[in-house]
Amino acid sequence: MPEAMEIAFCGTDNSSAYDISGGFLRNVCFLDALNLVPHVFLLFITFPILFIGWGTQSSKVQIHHNTWLHFPGHNLRWILTFTLLFVHVCEIGEGIVSDTHLQSRHLHLFLPAIMGFVAATTSIVYYHNIETSNFPKLLLALFLYWVMAFVTKTIKLVRYCQDAVPLAQLRFCITVIMVVLYGLLMAVEINVIRIRRYVFFNNPQKVKPPEDLQDLGVRFLQPFVNLVSKATYWWMNTLIISAHKKPIDLKAIGKLPIAMRALTNYVSLKDAYEEQKKKVADQPNRIPSIWLAMYRAFGRPILLSSMFRYLADLLGFAGPLCISGIVDSFNNSERNTTRLLNDSTQPYLTSHDFLKTAYVLAILLFLALILQRTFLQASYYVAIETGINLRGALLAMIYNKILRLSTSNLSMGEMTLGQINNLVAIETNQLMWFLFLCPNLWAMPVQIIMGVILLYHLLGKSALVGAAVIVLLAPIQYFIATKLAEAQKSTLDYSTERLKKTNEILKGIKLLKLYAWEHIFCRSVEDTRMKELTSLKTFALYTSLSIFMNAAIPIAAVLATFVTHTYTEEKPPSPAQAFASLSLFHILVTPLFLLSTVVRFAVKAVISVQKLNEFLISDEIGDDSWRNGDSSLMYESCKKHTGLHPKAINRKHPIRQQLDGCEPTLRVPIRHIDIDDYAIKVTNGYFSWGSGLATLSNINIRIPTGQMTMIVGQVGCGKSSLLLAILGEMQSLDGKVHWSRVNETDSSFEASRRSRYAVAYAAQKPWLLNATVEENITFGSPFNKQRYKAVTDACSLQPDIDLLPFGDQTEIGERGINLSGGQRQRICVARALYQNTSLVFLDDPFSALDIHLSDHLMQEGILKFLKDDKRTLVLVTHKLQYLPHADWIIAMKDGTVLREGTLKDIQNNDVELYEHWKTLMNRQDQELEKDMEADQTTLERKTLRRAMYPRESKAQLEDEDEEEEEEEEEDDSMSTVMRLRTKMPWKTCWRYLTSGGFLLLLMMIISKLLKHSVIVAIDYWLAQWTSRNQNQTQTQTFCSVDGSIEDSKNCYIAVFSALSAAGIVLCLVTSLSVEWMGLMAAKNLHHNLLNKIILGPIRFFDTTPLGLILNRFSADTNIIDQHIPPTLESLTRSTLLCLSAIGMISYATPFFLLALMPIGIAFYFIQKYFRVASKDLQELDDSTQLPLLCHFSETAEGLTTIRAFRHEARFKQRMLELTDTNNIAYLFLSAANRWLEVRTDYLGAFIVLTAAVASIAEGPTSGLMGLGLLYALTITNYLNWVVRNLADLEVQMGAVKKVNSFLNMESENYEGTMELSQVPKDWPQEGEIKIDNLCVRYENNLKPVLKHVKAYIKPGQKVGICGRTGSGKSSLSLAFFRMVDIFDGKIVIDGIDISKLPLHTLRSRLSIILQDPVLFSGSIRFNLDPECKCTDDTLWEALEIAQLKNMVKSLPGGLDAVVTEGGENFSVGQRQLFCLARAFVRRSSILIMDEATASIDMATENILQKVVMTAFAERTVVIIAHRVHTILTADLVIVMKRGNILEYDTPENLLAQEDGIFASFVRADM
Repeated sequence: MPEAMEIAFCGTDNSSAYDISGGFLRNVCFLDALNLVPHVFLLFITFPILFIGWGTQSSKVQIHHNTWLHFPGHNLRWILTFTLLFVHVCEIGEGIVSDTHLQSRHLHLFLPAIMGFVAATTSIVYYHNIETSNFPKLLLALFLYWVMAFVTKTIKLVRYCQDAVPLAQLRFCITVIMVVLYGLLMAVEINVIRIRRYVFFNNPQKVKPPEDLQDLGVRFLQPFVNLVSKATYWWMNTLIISAHKKPIDLKAIGKLPIAMRALTNYVSLKDAYEEQKKKVADQPNRIPSIWLAMYRAFGRPILLSSMFRYLADLLGFAGPLCISGIVDSFNNSERNTTRLLNDSTQPYLTSHDFLKTAYVLAILLFLALILQRTFLQASYYVAIETGINLRGALLAMIYNKILRLSTSNLSMGEMTLGQINNLVAIETNQLMWFLFLCPNLWAMPVQIIMGVILLYHLLGKSALVGAAVIVLLAPIQYFIATKLAEAQKSTLDYSTERLKKTNEILKGIKLLKLYAWEHIFCRSVEDTRMKELTSLKTFALYTSLSIFMNAAIPIAAVLATFVTHTYTEEKPPSPAQAFASLSLFHILVTPLFLLSTVVRFAVKAVISVQKLNEFLISDEIGDDSWRNGDSSLMYESCKKHTGLHPKAINRKHPIRQQLDGCEPTLRVPIRHIDIDDYAIKVTNGYFSWGSGLATLSNINIRIPTGQMTMIVGQVGCGKSSLLLAILGEMQSLDGKVHWSRVNETDSSFEASRRSRYAVAYAAQKPWLLNATVEENITFGSPFNKQRYKAVTDACSLQPDIDLLPFGDQTEIGERGINLSGGQRQRICVARALYQNTSLVFLDDPFSALDIHLSDHLMQEGILKFLKDDKRTLVLVTHKLQYLPHADWIIAMKDGTVLREGTLKDIQNNDVELYEHWKTLMNRQDQELEKDMEADQTTLERKTLRRAMYPRESKAQLEDEDEEEEEEEEEDDSMSTVMRLRTKMPWKTCWRYLTSGGFLLLLMMIISKLLKHSVIVAIDYWLAQWTSRNQNQTQTQTFCSVDGSIEDSKNCYIAVFSALSAAGIVLCLVTSLSVEWMGLMAAKNLHHNLLNKIILGPIRFFDTTPLGLILNRFSADTNIIDQHIPPTLESLTRSTLLCLSAIGMISYATPFFLLALMPIGIAFYFIQKYFRVASKDLQELDDSTQLPLLCHFSETAEGLTTIRAFRHEARFKQRMLELTDTNNIAYLFLSAANRWLEVRTDYLGAFIVLTAAVASIAEGPTSGLMGLGLLYALTITNYLNWVVRNLADLEVQMGAVKKVNSFLNMESENYEGTMELSQVPKDWPQEGEIKIDNLCVRYENNLKPVLKHVKAYIKPGQKVGICGRTGSGKSSLSLAFFRMVDIFDGKIVIDGIDISKLPLHTLRSRLSIILQDPVLFSGSIRFNLDPECKCTDDTLWEALEIAQLKNMVKSLPGGLDAVVTEGGENFSVGQRQLFCLARAFVRRSSILIMDEATASIDMATENILQKVVMTAFAERTVVIIAHRVHTILTADLVIVMKRGNILEYDTPENLLAQEDGIFASFVRADM
């Protein structure tokens, strides 16, 4: 036996070691050898299988990611194995420690344990591989191993019991635990056999993988992977590393697993909510509790998260205790406490002795940290996942409610769109955040109480002083937090106002430049900005205060505690006490700081739930409960036709024949309609808008099937309401609406639940989706090319579609391209026509269309397309000239039906009404009407074309540019792109930092460095002071030189207090300086941006979309104002903390620097990969949020349409998809954050381990050692903040980058070559214009738009300029104002070349009336004269000239009457007249009218003509005309083509030339 064994296995110092006289089992050494057998057996069996068998075996079930875990007892096995590993570690430790007390090495004390550890690790790896490849038979090897291990351990235990080893001995305890663990693992193995029957049974059980894993689209594997991968997010590695090669997109993140989809969660929340509803059903005044419903649906995961949180918090206290243990073990290292029992081979250790060993404590500290961090991240993750699930469920609940909201609720203003948007955007997020943070609510108090108890245990009464300081300062934190929220709110109000003003400026920028008013408007924005900055200042102050409190509280608490302790206990605390209590204070501060935030969130969540409750119990459609509203809705429908006088609408008459003369042959012969042949019948109907007053009363009507019914009547008589009543949107007080079930065959839709079919309904106010034109028209129906073409032609949409940049694939709607009213309306009508429904309701489809389009739509769309389909049409209209086409007419008046029948019936029965209609249709001035309206559409198209591409040439140029760019990009190799993605934008950071001013930057840097050095100094001083008692040989500090102990004590305390005070002051200074610098930077950046943009060339505004510029002022400015400063603060603080910690540890134990290299490299790679992935995921999260919010607001706006079409299900589906997309992005983002934090936390744990081991090995002074460990522990908290803040800063610097890109723009050249003094005060007096060889282009790289134009205009002449679109007419008018680049030739006005004048002077001395009237919000006075130079008389005179005096007099406030944004409260014609008055107020001798009459009706145009000829008789007027008859009276006519002048003469002479262009224009126009 002895020869066979390794000599040293049982030690060489003891002869009785190999004595087996008492039987094998009496020999401990033999038993230990026996224990090796099972481990070796397992290794021999599994290694070949793991290494050889793996290449050949493929899994039976092909599923992706091989993550399918399906053996029963899976998680239990992992937990048991980990416990087993931990016990093995203890066993190894115990063996080695016992061994150090013996004279020679005794391998048998620890070798079996080491082998056991290896075997246990192998067992779990082996098991995992078997499980993922689904080979249960191979589990037999493990089963055998557990049995053998169990048996050998039991034998050992029995032997210990025979020897009567006391329970206190560690070895005995370990053996007991081992036996239990092996037994449990054996049971798990037997259970697998019992359930899966893979051996000993004939028919093994078949299993199928879960649905999610069969679906390759699911990429989010957190729920399906094993425990280690769950805890460390190992499965995320591939995604995060792949982000380096190509950006993460929606495809890469895939779909949500079924359990997390909004639908799943919605169902569970809804069930819980319905249950609550049932409970309170019998108590009328109680409302169902959402809180309870949320607890029912999502309570369990929150409890799980809280459990993880408690475990983590408890483990967190291991840090301070281990530190004090390690430092203590050094102080007491002289006393050796080993008890040898009679047999020298068995030194038994008690657990107490075991824990006295420093190395053991270091390892324990490491394991505790790893576990604590794992639990903490698990707790965060579970809470976040639950929060996301809750948000999905709430969104679905809100959406379903929106679809059932009663219309009166929306229109009576009980629920505004804004409120609904807030519910979606704010309240659901508040609740989600509350779920994220709510485990803290009950974990933090426990943590605080535990901390205080431990402190008391360490330091006695003085600890309570420190704790009291912390607790007393906590309410201040809460107060600051509430103040912060208030400041943020007021900032928001100001920034909304500022945005409104900025938006107005950008919309009217052309006018502002032409009138030289930029600076007035710029100033008003600057004023608002100053107010905003003032509230930002308070915001910054409170932020810096809260940061300061966070940093200063621990310093103050430590100061109070140690000073008290020194004076009460008569001696300073020992190093062990000092550093343990220091780290306890660090632990305590975090929950206190966060508690205020969490409480604030809880308060917000309560408010959110109240709002949600109000919303969820508000009225729904179809319940006839009497609703309280205050006013009847009579006026509601009037509001819809502002500015349309019934006379104006009803005059036109397309088919040139009177009603009398219409022969019946023109129409489908009228059948006498039988009573049953109706599609809809309303009997005795009284309908109300929820006010209880009937808006419609005594309605008895029939709508014949397959015919065209017209509803006519004055504005506000209830025509639209009648349609809505039929659709069931109004409350019926009495009566019924019957829907007949005829032509069910035609209807491709299922008959609906409310016994009515889907109705294709085009509302009066056009409603578009944020989608392509095609999607807006097909609206969810299958695409049919022929039908689509027919519909677009009928609505004459083709020309408009051709103008759009991507044809009918162009996005329109809120976020897309803005269309004019007529274009929107035609798209809505097209949608109604395209749908394959048997019923079509069109509500006043002609209101925004001119006469040509109306006729075309009537003939092609309604008479041809709908009649061919035999669809039933109900048409509400004011255009009486279409009455002859109607098969059935319903005339309404004041909410009742006046007449019903065919035109013939009415002609015979109600002559009066018929005559009234005839006079209305009389075509007294119809030619003029036609003339006026004819151009509206061309005009709309023109504006659209302008919006799309201000000049055709520009569009071509841009296309060329884009192609070039694309080619260049393709040439670029992947590597450079990747390099850009991983690089921090340092340049931009520098731009940002310096824009706050160098002085502030310098102050910030210096104060930061000082603050951190002082904090390090405080701790260093503490180390010196506490360890001076221990060994007097230590380096002398100036307090310990001479004098009594009392003196030196006071000296130590004085220095300590001074340092602490300095630290506290510096904390305040730094936090203030950072915030201040951020404010200055924000102020300067916004100021520069605004001025740069206001002074930009007009071409910039033509080529840059308005939304893009506005974004710089809204989103980007907001980031610069509020987000960058705190990120920057946090980043610098955590970086400096980490650096000072590393410095301190290296100073205490230089060996540590060796270990730092690999850790540093690992850290570099982690942050590099994470930053890229995080940026992508953040962008995905942002970009998927917008469509979701838009979808909600869209739905709320288009409720009636969606319900009429019966498309609720489709919209719900869309909402669920959008929610899931946003949730998966957010889920991945938070999983990526966990991925990072787990990794940096583990790195931190390694730092602690190396620091501890290095310092134990060196064994320096205990004070410094405690210091090193304390700092190592703080590192773990701050490492991940460094990376997170870096990633955030990188994203936020994007905003600065975007703003900077605008700052590099060229400005217009405002300086002239002339001095202001050289320009006469009243220039131009005469108004004489010489145009000499003028060449103009929009930008120096574009083709010229005017080529060598020569003209001479005498003072006071009226000049007309005409030509086709794009001939350069408008460019000429812009040239007078130098809005375009004059690169050759000159314009001389009254002897001065305008290119020499300062721009401001030039523009302020000329006036222009633009084609699109622009009014600004404010008073009428402000609109006429923003510079406030004129007297009231002058203004009234101008208004009189513009025929507006009486209208303005009638307004409340007269000249100070309010103009709403864009002048919406005036009609287009009135707005144009205001512009005329504005031009008159500026008494310049030259007036330019750029197609000023394009958008107004004939009457107004005549007024304008008269005014121009009389009021401006003395002045030179240049009229750019789009209709020739406006310039027939001019003194001189210039005809242009392609930038050249073709004809130039008086109109009489030009008309005389038969073949002249002008003459042909005039003929075409007649």
